[in-house]
Formats: sequence, C-alpha cells, structure tokens
Amino acid sequence: MQFRLIGLRALGLAGLFACSAVFAEVEVAVPPLTGALVDRTGTLSAQDVRAIDTDLKAFAQRKGSQVAVLMVPSTKPETIEQYSFRVAEAWKIGRAKVDDGVILVIAKDDRTLRIEVGYGLEGAIPDAIAKRVISEEIAPRFRSGDFAGGIRSGVTTLMKLVDGEKLPAPEFAGSHGNDPDIGVLLVPLFVAVAIGSVLVGLLGRFAGSATVGIGFGVVAWWIMGSLIAALLGSLVAFLLVLVNGLGGGSRFSGGGGSWGGGSSGGGFSGGGGSFGGGGASGNW
Repeated sequence: MQFRLIGLRALGLAGLFACSAVFAEVEVAVPPLTGALVDRTGTLSAQDVRAIDTDLKAFAQRKGSQVAVLMVPSTKPETIEQYSFRVAEAWKIGRAKVDDGVILVIAKDDRTLRIEVGYGLEGAIPDAIAKRVISEEIAPRFRSGDFAGGIRSGVTTLMKLVDGEKLPAPEFAGSHGNDPDIGVLLVPLFVAVAIGSVLVGLLGRFAGSATVGIGFGVVAWWIMGSLIAALLGSLVAFLLVLVNGLGGGSRFSGGGGSWGGGSSGGGFSGGGGSFGGGGASGNW
C-alpha cells in the first residue's frame, strides 16, 4: 500500500512537471490592434502613448502608409523574428496590394526589438537602413531608460523614410474620387458635441449649435478633403448639438473610451498589408 501511494505521488509529480513544460512553451499571444501604439508592459505614460499614437495616426491619414508599435514583456519561447512576423500577419498593417506597413516590436525583458517592413517599403527601408535606425535612433535611448524617446525617435525616422517613397495617395483624399472613410470623423464629432454643450449655455441653443456646425464643417473639410463631407458633417454636428441642447446637457459625456491602460485607443486598424520578412533586429 505504501509503495503504491509513493508511486501515485511520483506519477502525479511527473505529470505536473510535464504540464509545466508544455505551458512554458506556449507562444505569446498577439494582442489585438487597439491603436497605433500598444504597450503591454505599462512602461509608457498615458501622455507618451497619446502623443506617439496621434503622430502615427496623422501620418497614416496623410500618407496612407501605416506605422505601428507593439511593446511586450517577452516573446519567448519564440525569437523576436518569429513573433514579430506573427504580429505582422495578424495586424496586417499597411494597405492591401500596396503593402506599405511598418511594425516596431519591442520585447522589453528580452532587451530585443525588431523593425518589420512590408513588401512595398523594402526599397524605402532596406534591411541595412532598418538596422541603422535601431542602432542609432532607438537602442541608445533604450539603454539610458528612455523608452518613449527611443520609440519616438525611431518612428519619426521611419516616417521620414516612407515619406521619401512615391506611393498611392490615401483613399480618403476627395480629389481621387474614392469613398471617404467617415470613421475618422467620429472622435472630432464627439469633441464638437461636448464643446457644443458649453457654447449652448453661453450663446443660446441655436447660435451655439450653428457655431459648432460651422466649425466642425471646416474640420471635416480639412480631414476629408471633400466639400460634400464638410457640408454633411456641418449639418450633422449642428443637429446633434441642437437636439442635445434640449436636454440641458451633454448626453455624450461619461461614455467615451479611455486613452490610457497601455493602449492608444480605437480608430486604427490594419489595411490588409503583407510582409515577407524584410527588416532588421537588434538589442540594447
């Protein structure tokens, strides 16, 4: 009986060790693309996340190409190259058939990083140049503990390199006759309605609504490059503030999403870009 009990305990311990070994080899999950910058380490401040994310989204709207950043604690048991390629396949940064996406993946605890370059940008950012961006712009700042500065310097250099490449214009540019992506106006619209609740109290319901409508129309024209989008946006903003003013306050307050929590908010998604392993890796 005693030998049997010892045998069962030994078997149980062996099973436990086997399970531990299996779980230790589980791949690190690729997090969802919640913004242009995703920090799963809690390293960056909310202010840094907002600033970098805003720059990356503005670049995507202006150029059409997309640059994204992911910061994770570790990629083990995979190498940084294996993991970053999985990220590229999951996020699909860049436009379909243009393949103009770039992803900076950082494994903080491993002290490794990689710049993954889409097919369409391998001429603008060849492997040797990507390596220099890491060694000259990012790694020195990481070594001194300045992660925000390293990321900002790295993505700024990458955006300049992409800017030098002749690529198709963004699809939302009105002069090209494509359907505008009105989703980019949602955040400015919520901001306009919030401002409108204040102006209604100062100027009156109609004057405050008209002021917001005109202002939002200008913003919509600047973002979309389309007179039709500007007129429709102006009318929608006017009506929303007008109706909202009947309730004596903003019905849109308190329900918005958060910019904090390690991600940069919504409003950013991959466009179907493809990657072929181009880029470079490094450490600090």
